[in-house]
Amino acid sequence: MNLFAYLFQDRKANRRNFKGQLVLFLFRLAQAINRSMITKVIFYPYLLWYRYVVEWVWGIELPRKLTAGKGLIIYHGQALILNQGVVLGENVVLRNSVTIGHKKLADGTFTACPRIGNNVDIGANVCIIGDITIGDNVIIGAGSVVVKSVPGNCTVVGNPARVLEKKE
Repeated sequence: MNLFAYLFQDRKANRRNFKGQLVLFLFRLAQAINRSMITKVIFYPYLLWYRYVVEWVWGIELPRKLTAGKGLIIYHGQALILNQGVVLGENVVLRNSVTIGHKKLADGTFTACPRIGNNVDIGANVCIIGDITIGDNVIIGAGSVVVKSVPGNCTVVGNPARVLEKKE
């Protein structure tokens, strides 16, 4: 994939959502810079600027080391927090106040981060924590707290999240 296509891979999924397009363009540029130590050194001011503007000003924590598939969608990007170890599949939808990351265990160690499949729609105020896997084609209802793995093709809701509907 050429650099131009890489930087704009989320644009079509975020049409009529200029903030989402802009944030994801800046995120993909930071990811491209992060691939090589030479580019990291040359573009270090950009990486600082990215962190300041996207994380501190807009309140969207998308670390440049995050693994995210194409077609990522961000709606109402405020208070969006993703740990750098999170793996997002293709065509994932993220809404405001979503937190995805590791969990601290009783012994003080941390678990691995969640792995999210393709075509997952994550509602507002959702918390997904721990070493879990979310299957493909899952809808996670607003306000859900997901601490266990979720099979594919289903809808989950609640705190703690439970399968509401399984699609065949």
